[in-house]
Amino acid sequence: MTIRLYDTSARQIRDFTPLTAGCVSIYLCGATVQAAPHIGHIRSGLNFDILRRWFEHRGYDVTFIRNVTDIDDKIITKSREQGRPWWSIGYENERAFNDGYSALGCLPPTYEPRATGHIPEMIEMMRGLIERGHAYEADGSVYFDVRSYPDYLELSNQDIDDLRQPPEDGITGKRDPRDFAMWKATKPGEPDWETPWGRGRPGWHLECSAMAHKYLGPAFDIHGGGLDLIFPHHENEIAQAKGYGDDFAQYWVHNAWVTMSGEKMSKSLGNSVLVSEMVKRWRPIVLRYYLGTPHYRSMIEYSEEALREAESAFARIEGFVQRVTEKAGKAGGVVEPAAEVPPAFAEAMDDDLGVPQALAVVHTTVRQGNSALAADDKEAAVARLAEVRAMLGVLGLDPLDPHWIGEGGDRGEDLHGVVDTLVRMVLDQREAARGRKDWATADGIRDQLNQSGLNIEDGPQGPRWTLGPR
Repeated sequence: MTIRLYDTSARQIRDFTPLTAGCVSIYLCGATVQAAPHIGHIRSGLNFDILRRWFEHRGYDVTFIRNVTDIDDKIITKSREQGRPWWSIGYENERAFNDGYSALGCLPPTYEPRATGHIPEMIEMMRGLIERGHAYEADGSVYFDVRSYPDYLELSNQDIDDLRQPPEDGITGKRDPRDFAMWKATKPGEPDWETPWGRGRPGWHLECSAMAHKYLGPAFDIHGGGLDLIFPHHENEIAQAKGYGDDFAQYWVHNAWVTMSGEKMSKSLGNSVLVSEMVKRWRPIVLRYYLGTPHYRSMIEYSEEALREAESAFARIEGFVQRVTEKAGKAGGVVEPAAEVPPAFAEAMDDDLGVPQALAVVHTTVRQGNSALAADDKEAAVARLAEVRAMLGVLGLDPLDPHWIGEGGDRGEDLHGVVDTLVRMVLDQREAARGRKDWATADGIRDQLNQSGLNIEDGPQGPRWTLGPR
């Protein structure tokens, strides 16, 4: 029953032991809201949504913080380019991110703090770091002295003498080029706030250290984010927090990227696939299946073919759920999720969130359920559906969950009814052809329906149709 996670700082899988029995505290680096999200951005939120769901299934009380970086260099650059206020760009894209998380079925965080709402906490942290000799002011900016913290770079496993910090425009007064800015002195036309060291704006790294401290205290269980954040962001967060006196995160969990042609999906590379466009072309539950079922530490190489395969695989699960639900419904019953998931599923999820292995258990259970249906063993089929629903609930993929019912909205439900009526008329014609042993006509109707994207299955209660893979 012990959950085990790969801890980047330890470079190995470790047994998870919470700081407070029965509780889990998680801080996830969320959106930097300079533009609308692509599916690579949403993958991180989705992976940690599954982790959160699994902790909750195991009986933990989870506090989940996902921040919003609503001020940084990129947002200011966009503001200049578009001639719009920085806060307008940030708010618009924050909403786009939340729409994306919601569309793919991510549970809302316990708190979702914005960086600009926590300037006092940042000032307090800088003051403490200066007093402890870890930071200094120069030309209105405040820098962290990396050599003052002996464990700097342990997370990313680098040598400080080989370190090259990413360039920071307009930065002056550093004692060492490796030092990083926690606070940036004001510049003409940029947003700024008052501090004891002059007006300016926060650096990216300081924001997260201060917000994690406010909402989770000096020590918490898990800090998460994408692999690309290990350095410099997470490394600098650790230096600030521990220099301030916090124990900070006990486990560091990082998800891999979505790639295209072997490169990380990125707006700067021009290869991003916006969530707002993807949900118009693919059902959101299929996108969740595609992004959420590979192991969180494995890269996902984006392709239309891979999405079609995901759609087809999920259709097999969904078809089983629908068939048993219809059968149980005719008998006046509702199949609720089982209280526990199968042991093999739990074992896979406990082992570093092994979703691919857990999903294999789902598909095996679906095959067993289909065999029970074929044998007209309703009791066994219903039992398998209860198990499948329990497992899909953990993965956020239960098609009977209220979030996914009527996925396309009210008009989608209306359209389904219209299509069902039309398909039934065609199927009646097929049944009439079969009745008069006109097999050529019957087969021709079925082939035409298949070409239109519909799967036709003949069963004891007559033919039924489902949407097939595109």
